[in-house]
Amino acid sequence: MGMAATAPTSALVMAAGPFLSVLQNPPLSGRLVAFTTPLTYAVRLSRLLELRGAVPLHLPTVVVNTTCRTIASLSLYLSDGALDSFSVLAFTSRTGIAAFSLALADRDCFVPLSYEGEAFTIAALGKDAELLHEEGLLSRLCRNSSRIRVLVPEIASPEGLVKAIGVGSGRRVLCPVPTVVDLEEPPVVPDFLRALEARGWVPERASAYETLWAGPLCAKGLVASEAEVDALIFTSTAEVEGLMKGLDALGWDWEKVRRRWPGMLICAHGPVTCKGVERFGVRVDVVSSKFSSFHGVIEALETKLRALTATNFIR
Repeated sequence: MGMAATAPTSALVMAAGPFLSVLQNPPLSGRLVAFTTPLTYAVRLSRLLELRGAVPLHLPTVVVNTTCRTIASLSLYLSDGALDSFSVLAFTSRTGIAAFSLALADRDCFVPLSYEGEAFTIAALGKDAELLHEEGLLSRLCRNSSRIRVLVPEIASPEGLVKAIGVGSGRRVLCPVPTVVDLEEPPVVPDFLRALEARGWVPERASAYETLWAGPLCAKGLVASEAEVDALIFTSTAEVEGLMKGLDALGWDWEKVRRRWPGMLICAHGPVTCKGVERFGVRVDVVSSKFSSFHGVIEALETKLRALTATNFIR
C-alpha cells in the first residue's frame, strides 16, 4: 500500500501566507475612525486610535463645561461638615470628578467631611477613579483618610454602581451629574437616580457641569470628508443627538450618511450608550463589553474588523 503524498511544510506556509498576513496585520492600520467624544475625553481616545495605526477624525458634537452656575451649585456641599449628612458621594463620570475638585479648590479653607464619623464611600466608574487620587480630592474632603472608602464597581456603569453600593436604608447619596442644555436629557441619569431610590437611597442631584450641543457646524468634518470613513464611535447618548442636529443643520440626515458610507461600522462604548444610539434609529454594529476605559470599544472594533477581513478573504 502506497503512502499518501504530503505537501512540503514550506508549501503549506506559502499557501497560508496571505491569510496569515491578513490576520496578523493591525486591523485598524490606515483606517479612518471618526468619534464624537467631547474634547475632555478626545485626547485619550485619539491617542489610543493612533497607537493602533488608525487615522482619528474628531467630530465633537457636544461640549462639557463647568460654569459659574455649576460651581455655585457644588459649593453648597463644600462648607465645613456639609457632607456629614451623606453616606456616599457617587460620581458617574470623569468630568463630574474634575468639576467637584475644581469647586473644592475654590473653597480650600473648608473641610466638607468632619474628622470623626462613620465610613464615607466615594464611588467612581472604571479608570475615572484614578482622578480621585490625581486631583488630591480625597485628602481635601476629609483630614481623616481612614473615614473614606473608594468604591470602584466591577461593572463600570451606573447600574453597576447602584449594585455595588448596596442597600441605602434611608441614607443619603450625593450625585454630581450634568445639566443638559439644548439637548434632550438622556435617560441615563434619571434612571440612575430612580435605581438608587429603588434600593432605599435618598439621592440628591447636584449640577456639576453642563452638557451642551456643539452647534450647527459640529457635523461639518464628517459631511466634508472625501475619504472612506471606516467606523464611527459614540461614547454617550447625547453625542448621537448632537450629531443628528448637526447633520440636519447642514441639510443632511442619517440615511444620507449611510448611503455615503455604507460600510461604516457604528460603535457604542458599552451597552448603555448602545441603547441611547438605537433610540435615534441608528443600528449599532459594535458594542464594547469592557467599558471601564476606551480600550474596550477599540478592541471590540478590532475584533469586528478582523472577522470581516477574514470572511472577505475566504470568499
